[in-house]
Amino acid sequence: MKAPVEFYFDFSSPYGYLAAHRVEALGAELGRDILWRPILLGVAFKATGQSPLIAQPLRGPYHLHDLKRTARRLGLPFQLPEGFPLPTMAAARAFYWAEAQSPAAAKKLALALYDACFAEGINITKGETVAEIAGKAGFDADAILAAIADPAIKERLRAETDGAVARGVFGSPFFIVDGEPFWGNDRLADLRDWIKSGGW
Repeated sequence: MKAPVEFYFDFSSPYGYLAAHRVEALGAELGRDILWRPILLGVAFKATGQSPLIAQPLRGPYHLHDLKRTARRLGLPFQLPEGFPLPTMAAARAFYWAEAQSPAAAKKLALALYDACFAEGINITKGETVAEIAGKAGFDADAILAAIADPAIKERLRAETDGAVARGVFGSPFFIVDGEPFWGNDRLADLRDWIKSGGW
């Protein structure tokens, strides 16, 4: 079996939102499963000394312009939620709970959370908000709330984040396929060509 494409992202990443709407089609085209892995970028930022792109002088206004432009090109609605950038522990924990039930369902939840955040401009920081969005997407809202507070789920997210940073993941979206890393929504074409050609 061909190894999956590992898709690392933070629910506070607008470029991750754009990639989340593209990556499954790419996987289907290439015959590769996509392994979704939400992490907390704040941990990576501490390791690299970086800050969210939108908050950086000069780069921030450009990236906001680019995000809106890229969303238009992809036909996706886009708006930043109030309070952006957001802490997204609750959303990531909810994902890992859902994945334990069904990886396919977890991807559905991830897209619902991403769409709420960047298509509707909803701040998804609070567990109650995450549970409400999950409930509308067909999940058990009470179970989601319980999972967000579950020490085992908290540890799972911590381990996934630390493991990602140890592998060199420093941004979102970040892809690893057959050991080769690609950073950014704009690297999906390179990722496709790498897999099709066997690398260069």
